[in-house]
Amino acid sequence: MTSRDHLERLETHELEIGATDAIQRHFTRKVVEPKPVSQRKLDFEHKRPRWLREMMAEATGVFFYVYPGIASQASFFLNETEPVFGSLFQIGWAYAIGIAFAIITCAPTSGGHFNPAITLCFAYWQGFPWKKVPYYIFAQVFGAFIAGLVLMGQYHEQMSAFAAKTTAAGMGTVFNGGPASVLCSFPGETQNNLGYLFLIEFFVDSFIGIVIWAALDPANPFVSPYSAPFIIGLAYANMVWGFANITISTNLARDLGTRIVAAIWYGGEAFSYKNYSWIAILVNIPATFFATAYYEFLMRDSLKKIAHGHATHEEGEDGLARHLTKTNTLMENGATNITRKEQEV
Repeated sequence: MTSRDHLERLETHELEIGATDAIQRHFTRKVVEPKPVSQRKLDFEHKRPRWLREMMAEATGVFFYVYPGIASQASFFLNETEPVFGSLFQIGWAYAIGIAFAIITCAPTSGGHFNPAITLCFAYWQGFPWKKVPYYIFAQVFGAFIAGLVLMGQYHEQMSAFAAKTTAAGMGTVFNGGPASVLCSFPGETQNNLGYLFLIEFFVDSFIGIVIWAALDPANPFVSPYSAPFIIGLAYANMVWGFANITISTNLARDLGTRIVAAIWYGGEAFSYKNYSWIAILVNIPATFFATAYYEFLMRDSLKKIAHGHATHEEGEDGLARHLTKTNTLMENGATNITRKEQEV
């Protein structure tokens, strides 16, 4: 091994020379070779419809996001908000980590939308095929619905006892802090102004939307593909910590899917209570469109995106060259990756 090899190994932050070699030899000796991929498996995977894979990925991703969140809410509410069984802090983390796991697990297959508003924004702003929008949204709502059903099955005894207790106390089952609120959001006892609730939801969803587009911007030097799932998850958690106590929803699919489950168990009041459900279900869409427009018009740097190789000018390199000439733009080598031809222009 040459001295140069030593230097290259140090630059990659590997283990000390010698220890690395021993571990690699041990690894090679002990690890069983992976089983070859059979032709039968390749044929099976080739025959699977692409639309089915995408739908399953979207449904599974929403399930991964909703399931731990409502499970934490169940633990919190069923134990009368005792700190040992949870808190808003724990609920926020449950959603955040659930979102990160959803992206890591399912985004390679479907793109990881997990929210009808995000799907619609991708279709309008990013060229996502409109023909896929309906089945993406159906899959997202279905994933949340299944998460609600599974939770109600697992917590059946506790939820039944909780519902009997609140009904006996004359409070019913549909109210903030009641059995139905384990599944979906409801306004508090004193929250009767729908305009006020609209603004809460709108600004919370806009905040999340801007963070999502910033995290997905390939020209953003502060976000890597490895950190994006956790950054997006933390945006949701951040809003849960700040505003869950005054009622938020954040996702059409998450709310509608579980609200249907709440209606199955606790009746139509799950949709009619204080006329709130339309805010929880629909406000996410205009808020996310606002967030997308805000980022696209005021913050997006498409030239930097092109320079990093993540996009191209619609007229190719000639169009880019004309733009650079017209605007007298000098792109710094440290911030961009422009080609030699473009630099000469």
